[in-house]
Amino acid sequence: MPVLDNHAIAGSTYGFSATRLGDLGASEYTLVALAADVSGSVSPFLDQIELCVQRIARTCRRSPRADNLLLRVVQFGTDLAEVHGFKPLPEIDPDDYVGALACRGTTALYDAAHNAVESVTRYGKSLTDNDFSVNGIVFVVTDGHDCASTETARSVGEALTRAVRSEALESLVTVLVGVDVQSKATARALADFARDAGFTGFVQLEKAGEDTLAQLAAFVTRSIALQSTALGSGHAVTLTF
Repeated sequence: MPVLDNHAIAGSTYGFSATRLGDLGASEYTLVALAADVSGSVSPFLDQIELCVQRIARTCRRSPRADNLLLRVVQFGTDLAEVHGFKPLPEIDPDDYVGALACRGTTALYDAAHNAVESVTRYGKSLTDNDFSVNGIVFVVTDGHDCASTETARSVGEALTRAVRSEALESLVTVLVGVDVQSKATARALADFARDAGFTGFVQLEKAGEDTLAQLAAFVTRSIALQSTALGSGHAVTLTF
């Protein structure tokens, strides 16, 4: 089993964990960060969010690129909690996600997005500095706008700008996903956040039923596969839901 080291993020309350470089067996990796909203309003469909994460992990494990994928999963409500740090897909048991998520207050969306981007950037730099080829993809899934963060929309945008300028990653794709977004004000706030911060894409889902979240899982796994296949091309992929 790989050993995970803890990493701090300067100026932030939250850090991340990641597999020790010496335990990695491939020469190139796509870093995948998935942050899932578990605020109180998610409680009616929390089981479906868990199932969505399970499906993503299970499908990615069957991918020809599984040995070149490192997945990190975070849940966020009022605060952030790492389900697990960056781990090779073959080392992840999808059944471990059953009961792994728990509702926890309000929505620290900006903190979660900032942490997801910074974790990919900083771990990516460690890998690049040690002659690995690396790209990344980030998904932030929420049902509402921010109401609990210490970070701001602006600081998320600055983190995304640093990620590009640092050259720590060959390319980075970032997607904000709004689930069960039925309020026009919330949809507008999320769209504004995605645009102003500089996310690659924004997906809005009005429902949160099993079929919708199955479609989301399929979109995420397809996007991961495309970004991983693009590693070495020098370009990020263009995604469509």
